[in-house]
Amino acid sequence: MADAKYKRILVKLSGEALMGAADYGVDPLVLRRIAAEIQELLAMQVQVAVVIGGGNIFRGAGLARAGMDRVTADHMGMLATVMNCLAMQDALESMGTHARVMSAIRINEVCEDYIRRRAIRHLEKGRVVLFGAGTGSPFFTTDTAASLRAIEVGADLLIKATKVNGIYSEDPVKNPAATRYPRLTFDRVLDERLNVMDATSIVMCRDNGLPLQVFNLNNAGDLVRIVRGEDVGTVVTNR
Repeated sequence: MADAKYKRILVKLSGEALMGAADYGVDPLVLRRIAAEIQELLAMQVQVAVVIGGGNIFRGAGLARAGMDRVTADHMGMLATVMNCLAMQDALESMGTHARVMSAIRINEVCEDYIRRRAIRHLEKGRVVLFGAGTGSPFFTTDTAASLRAIEVGADLLIKATKVNGIYSEDPVKNPAATRYPRLTFDRVLDERLNVMDATSIVMCRDNGLPLQVFNLNNAGDLVRIVRGEDVGTVVTNR
């Protein structure tokens, strides 16, 4: 565990993060960069799990607002997350890293079913585990899936990748004078509706004592620095 503060982590990536500069789909260059950083973590003997959203392909809530049945829309979003997980698996394996996609809905021809004990065993063997299809139920976001899976597999830290360096008082893109918070409590995130993750996922982290760290995925090397315990982005805990 040289230089690593955490033994097991879960990284939450948005589907949009995989698009790079494109308007849709997956950018192979972005996939390879993220895979390379994950590979660095494995070299530090850190066990890595990943949850990926599907917003670069389908976003269930958006489809529902456009008039589609919400359950159908969410199922489409779940399938999009599996597609992203398969793309990340391919990027990791092309670099010689073992990875497993585990889906919350049955798609046995392309990936494994999610079974908690099997997921933990994969992590213990040094494989990257990519959790697809959210929680397997409609009306729940992939943020909630990330909190749930992190708690289930006993992760030491949930890491949320965003487009900005942490949690701000308001959207820093709209207001450059917005204040970045280096540390917050879960209660303050909820009380001030800071919206870094949905309320359900924040409550799950709070009630289970799972620390959350938010960082900018576009800053190369920040993921490794977080695992080393460096001051990156925003840390959210119960105190």
